[in-house]
Order: sequence, then C-alpha cells, then structure tokens
Amino acid sequence: MLYSKIEGEGKPFIILHGFLGMSDNWKTLGLEFSKLNFQVHMLDLRNHGRSFQSSEFNYQVMAQDVKEYCDKNDLKQIVLLGHSMGGKVAMEFAATWPSLIGKLIIADIGTKFYPRHHQSILEGLLSVDFSLKPSRTKVDELLSLYVKDYGTRQFLLKSLYWREPGQLDFRFNVKYLEENIDEIGKELSDEKIFKKETLFLRGEKSNYILNEDEDVIKRHFPKMSLNTITNAGHWLHAENPKDFYEYVVKYLNS
Repeated sequence: MLYSKIEGEGKPFIILHGFLGMSDNWKTLGLEFSKLNFQVHMLDLRNHGRSFQSSEFNYQVMAQDVKEYCDKNDLKQIVLLGHSMGGKVAMEFAATWPSLIGKLIIADIGTKFYPRHHQSILEGLLSVDFSLKPSRTKVDELLSLYVKDYGTRQFLLKSLYWREPGQLDFRFNVKYLEENIDEIGKELSDEKIFKKETLFLRGEKSNYILNEDEDVIKRHFPKMSLNTITNAGHWLHAENPKDFYEYVVKYLNS
C-alpha cells in the first residue's frame, strides 16, 4: 500500500508527485486545497518517499497502486492531480478507470514520448557511497559535480533521511529507478482515451508541453484545456504556486 499524507475532510483529492519527488513536495498546496472542503491525499509513488520499493516500475503498475489505494480507502469521484511522472500515472489511471474520476489535472507533462534527460542526475545520485557515512554537506558537494543547478540539488536533498544514527540515505531507490529509466519517458498508449474534461497546466519557461503537442494530447483527452503558468518552469507549482492554485480552483469550481 502506498504511503500518504492526508489533510482535511471532504471530497477526495489525490496528488501524485514527479520523478525523484515525494508527497512532502506538495504539503503547502495540499494544505491549501484541504481548506476547500477536500480530503487531500498526497501519495508517495513506489520507489519514492516512504512507499515500498520494487524492481517492477512502469506506468501500468503505478496506476494499479493508486487504484488499490482508492479501493482500500473507498475513494470515488476523486480529484486527481499529477505532476510530470505523476501526471503520466494520472493519465494512465484516468483512462483505465474513468468512472472513479471527478476532475483530472495534469501538470507540465504531455502524452508523448520523452527521451532520456535525467542521466546526469542519476549519475550524481549513484556516485554517493553512503557506506562512507557522508554528511549532508558532503552529499551536496558530490552531487554538485553532476548537477550544477542549486535548486535541483536542494530538491534532491529533500529525500535524504537518517536511516540510523550517523547513516544517511535517499528515500527513493536509485538502483531501481536507474534500471527502469526508459519507462519514465514512455508515451501514453494509443488506446488510452479519457472523455471527461481535463485541465492541463504548463510552465511558461518549460518545454515539456509545446504548442504542437496539443493536437496529440486531444486524441487522448478530447475535452482538454491548456493553460500556461507565467514565470514558471517545469516545477510550476513551486515556482508560481499562487497562479497554479488559482487555475486549479477555477477548474474545480467550473
């Protein structure tokens, strides 16, 4: 069963994080959404956060994990929001079990195939030898040789935790993620179609959803709408949370 953080009471609202993320990334916005009479479930997907680890890792099994979570908690007519990798999971889930979806929100990811683009990050993560008991500062120093962007490193370091006194580790399973990295970029299969209204949000500075991608997305989500969050890149919910929140709330109230 997937680990979750739950805030509030009311209609079920599930949030799925992106690659190498976890539920904690959404705690601020999750709390805000919970104030709108939603029970917000921020999930850790398999091999991430505090959820279980498995060598099997693809969008089909991750969508099945979310389905089992819904069944266990008797969640129906859910609001489902997914960012990046979590957005692909949300697409797979919605197209497979459309009757469970009340509202669907996809953040900065399209339905298309994405080529590998996490190699340097994974190389950096794999370069950390925790048997040497490095400090948090040392881990950051090692990552900086592969990941130059400070913000990205801080995002990755959020998954550091004390496995035991004096022994740090990452919450995500780098080995399994690296072995299955080609699964992350896979496109939504042709037969997956979701006919209810769907909100797509993209970052103005991101290249994950291009203008020419819209026609392809509409084949799978014929009632989709696309809005652009200004002054934001791929982590649009963190870079411009105000506009992100307002777009989501407007869609929820429509």
